[in-house]
Amino acid sequence: MRIPRDLSGAELISLLSKLGYRQTRQAGSHVRLTCDDPSQHHVTIPLHDSLRIGTLSAILNDVAAAQSIERDVLLERLFG
Repeated sequence: MRIPRDLSGAELISLLSKLGYRQTRQAGSHVRLTCDDPSQHHVTIPLHDSLRIGTLSAILNDVAAAQSIERDVLLERLFG
């Protein structure tokens, strides 16, 4: 599955909340999300209208590694 090219930071935050991530703080235009399952993991999401593909890819790789799943499985859960 391909990564969406027009995803905003707010939309990504909403999608990650399905996986148990919650907002723990915000500094300017960046939001920090935390997930406690299976282990505590933090990820920072920029609140931009359209995330750059490299930024989005890095965030998704980090989340997939923290959730101990493959990136394609994560993409299917979020966008499928």
